[in-house]
Amino acid sequence: MPVVHLLRHGHVHNPDKVLYGRLPQFRLSDAGQAMAQAVADDLVAREVPVGRIIASPLQRAQETAAPIAKAFDLDIATEERIIEAGNEFAGRVLTRGARDFMHPRDWWKLRNPWKPSWGEPYKEQQARMWSAVRDAAEANPDSDTVMVSHQLPIWVTRCSFEGRSMFHDPRSRECGLASLTSFTMEDGIPVSMTYREPAAHIEVPK
Repeated sequence: MPVVHLLRHGHVHNPDKVLYGRLPQFRLSDAGQAMAQAVADDLVAREVPVGRIIASPLQRAQETAAPIAKAFDLDIATEERIIEAGNEFAGRVLTRGARDFMHPRDWWKLRNPWKPSWGEPYKEQQARMWSAVRDAAEANPDSDTVMVSHQLPIWVTRCSFEGRSMFHDPRSRECGLASLTSFTMEDGIPVSMTYREPAAHIEVPK
């Protein structure tokens, strides 16, 4: 059965603490580059039969995919459906965490956390992610596929598989930097899931 690994990109160079969302030109930090290499090394060491590598069009995802592509002698395919979630706060500088959204001008955007009202609906993220995962499994049935995506779309995909509510506290997501959330697929249906953090040992700059 084909396995599709959803890989969150590595740590991003973001000294100004911008909520970057889908903004272009946010690259991996040195730590992020090390994380990407650690994932590639882990896949090779475990002899995971990676036959295809796919990435979101955003720079940080493409850079995370690069060491894997090199390790397995593959070209990187770009997939729009696994891009970061749309967010109306993209570009906002965050210095105080959740308190940065407490200004009255933001209250209307925060009116419905179940949708959510400030960005791309969870159901739309879920639909596009599963569509991409199913197509990847069908296109590469005899080996594994790695798809480099972003934290929220990956977490929404996992929540839908596990039957969890889409409404959640972002701090509770089990989707660390450069983590692998892997789905075994059977006839286009996910039948099992595993989670792994091969880059957890790499220190993230504060």
